Amino acid sequence: METTASSKSEQTGHQCSHGVDAEGKPKKKMCCACPETKKQRDECILQHGEDKCKEFIEAHKACLRQEGFKV
Repeated sequence: METTASSKSEQTGHQCSHGVDAEGKPKKKMCCACPETKKQRDECILQHGEDKCKEFIEAHKACLRQEGFKV
């Protein structure tokens, strides 16, 4: 029996798109943006605490800014 894996966004009903619209607003929701840096940030915080993970936090913020979010 073969099963297909669904993404977290499909499971939660979030619709994610890419880029910035004509008004300069992000097309995707913040929860869907930058999954790689978000995962690294969250894992670091869980294991070491927020104070020791500033590098990962800043990397995630930079990625969000590139996606059009104001953080």
